[in-house]
Amino acid sequence: MRMEIRAGGSDDLDIVLAMVDEAVEWLVAQGRTDQWGSEPFSGSERLTDFMRKLVDAGDLYFATIDGQPVGTLIINAERMHYAPAIHEPELYLRVLVTSRRYKGQRIGSRLIEFARSEAIRRGVAIMRVDCYASPDEALVRYYESQGFTRTERLAVGDDGAHVQVFEMRL
Repeated sequence: MRMEIRAGGSDDLDIVLAMVDEAVEWLVAQGRTDQWGSEPFSGSERLTDFMRKLVDAGDLYFATIDGQPVGTLIINAERMHYAPAIHEPELYLRVLVTSRRYKGQRIGSRLIEFARSEAIRRGVAIMRVDCYASPDEALVRYYESQGFTRTERLAVGDDGAHVQVFEMRL
C-alpha cells in the first residue's frame, strides 16, 4: 500500500464529514462521547456548517491509500478563535482525522510531517495545534509524541471542556 497526500477543496466536504463521522463512531464505541458527542456531524446542520467553514477557510489535504481517503488535514495561517494570539506568522492545524481502519499506518504522523514541510515551505517558523484535553490525556500525549510542546490549557464552551494548545518550533 502506497500512501499519497493530495489537496482537497470545498467540494470535498462530504469526504471530510464521513471521516469525522467514522471518528465519532469509534469514540462512541470507546465510551468517549465527551470529545465530539455521540451523533454524526453529517446529521447536524450546526456541525456540518462548522466543518464547512473550516474547509472553506483553510487548506484541505487528504492522505490516500490506493486512491481512497484515509486521513484528512486542514491547515490555516489563522489560529482557532479561542487560541491565544502569538506575534509571529504561524501554521495552525485545524483538523486532523484519520481512519481507524488503518490504525498503525502512521497516517496522522505523515499528515503532520506534511504540514511541517508546508510550514517550512511557506517560511513559517511555528506550527500550532490544539486538541481535546481528556482526563486520560491520550490525545495530548499523541501530539507530544509528534514533537509538539504544551502551551496553554483553555476552557472552551459551557460544558467545562478543555483544550490543550501546543506549538512546534520549526
